[in-house]
Amino acid sequence: MNNEFFEAFNQFEQENNIDPQELIETIRAGILQAIKKEYPTSENINVEINPETHKFDVRIMKEVVEGEPEDPGNQINIDAAKTISKRAKVGGVVGIKVNPAKFGRVAAQNAKQNIKHRIKDFERERLIAQYEEKVYECVPAVVQKVEPATLNAVLTIDKNEVYLVRNEQIPGEVLNAGDIIQVYVVGISNPDKKPSIKISRTHRELVKRLFEREVPEIADGTVEINAISRVAGVRSKIAVSSKDDNVDAVGACIGPRKSRISSVVEELNGEKIDVIPYCDDVEEFIARALAPSEVIDVIVSKKEGVRECRVIVPDNQLSLAIGNKGQNAKLAAGLTGYKIDIISESAAKDMSFDEDDTEEETEE
Repeated sequence: MNNEFFEAFNQFEQENNIDPQELIETIRAGILQAIKKEYPTSENINVEINPETHKFDVRIMKEVVEGEPEDPGNQINIDAAKTISKRAKVGGVVGIKVNPAKFGRVAAQNAKQNIKHRIKDFERERLIAQYEEKVYECVPAVVQKVEPATLNAVLTIDKNEVYLVRNEQIPGEVLNAGDIIQVYVVGISNPDKKPSIKISRTHRELVKRLFEREVPEIADGTVEINAISRVAGVRSKIAVSSKDDNVDAVGACIGPRKSRISSVVEELNGEKIDVIPYCDDVEEFIARALAPSEVIDVIVSKKEGVRECRVIVPDNQLSLAIGNKGQNAKLAAGLTGYKIDIISESAAKDMSFDEDDTEEETEE
């Protein structure tokens, strides 16, 4: 029985990466709880578990007394004690061996539940500790399967199964078992109960982390990503600046023969990426954000606390500035933090515009 117990003990310890001493204490607590239910008056119980010697011993310790014990749960008559140990003497202590296999069914079940509960705590603590440093980071994951009904993907990250739900996958992306993909760790859900890792392929920070991996100048702080805006699966815009006048921020992100940006695009399933030079001048930055459209003028509202502007573009650039389904305007607004009303040059001539006001709606 001991051999089987310690084989299971070692296997569980290795598979779950649990500190053996903590596992021993968990099992001991479960056994003590079970014995207490079976022998409620016994106060001194000794449980010895030693994986090295394969010793598994449970005893109720009783004081040896002369005559009839006043407290049978904790005392034993000298004559009875002599049958357990020939060296027993009055005033001493003897241990009465308990066979765990003879526990009452309820007590054994309670012990099992207690151990299971604590093991779940171990798993929760281990999972949280394992991922605390990975929150807000990009990590590789292996696709195990994709559920046909929901299209949710089951991934493994460091031997842990994690769900990548459909709405966190890049639109149009087809995942297959065996694929290795990069995911962004958004956070840990339900840390106090059953924790799970929330991951995403649509989060804009994934774009930032991928560029940090591909561009050494970003990793070492020479080039900074100032802002990101993203419509997952379609297009992203990132604004970058350089702290070194000799380093071209946009060129560093694109890389020789577009090698760096191509690696990011490939990881994002072909999503287009515009790299824009950041500018402290708001009007100039908004104009750059609307690339590839040309911009004639940017008029920013002077109202305090209002981040709105009107942008005038050539007539033949209006559709390009707004973009398909308003995506270019939406991305530019997300990048700059300004609500953008885009109008054509001819429309601007036909209307008067007070610099202290802007349109209610952004054309998208």
